[in-house]
Amino acid sequence: MTSRSSRQSRGTRVLIAVVTAVAALGVLVPAAGPAYAVTLVQCQGSETVTYDPGVTFTPHDVQLTVSGEFSSCVDGTGQVKSGTYGEQFTISVGCNDLFDDFEGQRVVEWNTGDSSVIEGTGSSTAVAGQVVTTFTGTVVQGRFQGEPAVQTITLAQTQLLRCFTTGLTKATGLTTLTIT
Repeated sequence: MTSRSSRQSRGTRVLIAVVTAVAALGVLVPAAGPAYAVTLVQCQGSETVTYDPGVTFTPHDVQLTVSGEFSSCVDGTGQVKSGTYGEQFTISVGCNDLFDDFEGQRVVEWNTGDSSVIEGTGSSTAVAGQVVTTFTGTVVQGRFQGEPAVQTITLAQTQLLRCFTTGLTKATGLTTLTIT
């Protein structure tokens, strides 16, 4: 029979062996690889743009009203779940030149009560009857300040034949926003 003290010493020896093995494995773990950008927030939603008066082939001043909603957001803290934005401005535009590059500022109001001001540049292209706009910039104020942001907006152009008559008055589509 083994005595109680010899069982404890065997248990102690096993514990020391396990701790030593774990420590040795820790030494063999390679150093961390290169850092990758971490997504701070990823949002999906919709955007509607109205044009007043309607956009025709003849360029003229048009008031644009933009209304966007991010209905589904995921961030690392679990706090940001949604957001909204809206803008109104006047530009000289025609159906043939909807794709000019632009500079701008977008303010996103988050469900948390704070906001992010994003300054950047954008460009648009036509893809299969849709206008796809990419707005790339940096959060210059508010939540996520200093972080890069990319928003992509895909607006279906279902009223293009109106360019020949009363003009294109509205476009609606999907949007995504990523802040890394």
